[in-house]
Amino acid sequence: MSDAGPKLPDRAKRILGRLVDASARERILISFASLALALVVGAILLLASGAFATCGSPFLVFGGIEFCYNPIEVYRVMLNGAIGSPYSIGLTLRETTLLILAGVAVAVTFQAGIFNIGTQGQFVVGGLAGAALVQYTADILPANAVGGILLFVLGLAAAGVAGALYGALPGVLLAYYDANEVITTIMLNFIATAVAFTTVRSFLREGAAVQTALVPDYAVPPSIVFPEASSFSVLIFIPTLLIAFGAHYMLKNSPLGYNIRLSGEQPAAAKYSGVDAKRVIVRTFTLSGLIGGLTGGVFVFMVLGYWQPSVPQVGFDGITVSVLAANNPLGVIPAAALFGVIKSGAIALDLQLGVPRQLAGVLRGIIILFVAMPEFMRMIGRKFGLGETSATPAQEGITEENDD
Repeated sequence: MSDAGPKLPDRAKRILGRLVDASARERILISFASLALALVVGAILLLASGAFATCGSPFLVFGGIEFCYNPIEVYRVMLNGAIGSPYSIGLTLRETTLLILAGVAVAVTFQAGIFNIGTQGQFVVGGLAGAALVQYTADILPANAVGGILLFVLGLAAAGVAGALYGALPGVLLAYYDANEVITTIMLNFIATAVAFTTVRSFLREGAAVQTALVPDYAVPPSIVFPEASSFSVLIFIPTLLIAFGAHYMLKNSPLGYNIRLSGEQPAAAKYSGVDAKRVIVRTFTLSGLIGGLTGGVFVFMVLGYWQPSVPQVGFDGITVSVLAANNPLGVIPAAALFGVIKSGAIALDLQLGVPRQLAGVLRGIIILFVAMPEFMRMIGRKFGLGETSATPAQEGITEENDD
């Protein structure tokens, strides 16, 4: 075990090293155990919160204290609200689709040892670019299936290019000007939001609300498998899965992927082997921005049908999903599905049981925190060089030549 973490106590080193050395089976068991513990802690929180709430028919009275929230019923409603009907499944898969893309966008940069917080900004810029292209070209293309396909493809292409360019900006600042990527990406998130609002209000506004024109019906991908959930399309979900598989293949089997992982895990070895670190940083950020921009385009075409400045924090959720997946693009798929189930199920709590949205959000946060924490601690352990089996790309026998 490496002694590259002198500031850590020995006990902490042993624990982190054990997490780093955990096998795939052990990590799965740890995740399930963490989920079970989160449900127990969440149940205690629900009981305690219910003791201070006001309700007509408490499910339990003990020692003169009325408990309004039944944890078992809460979890049942959450699960039913996420997968209890075709409509619920469609909404859950809609959330999952966005989170897979955002999670993969974050995972690519994390693999390079870059802490990218800018996916939200790339999501905003990509969505705005896609909606703007639709607004300016819808009247030029024919209003039929062919025109709809062209509008859809061009809109997503515009979203991806805009996201890639916006993502490359912090990459250039980091590579050539040594600007901290955490600070620049956070600032660029705020800039993207402000620019999007001003652009829509001044140039793209349709009607009284600050929003763009609606995407024509013939350009919206149809809901084939779950027609009840019109905001989800399997025609987008399947390519999303392919993007996750493609990112995994790229990181494991391509020269660029080798350089990305080597730069993240062994920067000194990367420099010694002749990897152009500046080029890798810019390319990594550009690729991440491309996927983040596509996420915004998918949001416009599949979910909202237009663009408005007030959008969900999909990019920030992607960070949680990536950490939960140990920055593995394939692991992002089940992590995003779990996150999607929790998000969709939490909505049903307020509607069916009257559980406050704030409490539902805290419950969701507890589950995510407990499940993600082991992998987060594993990342810290690898960062400190702990563990005997934390293999680098070179140790895995990869012999691809550098692409520079």
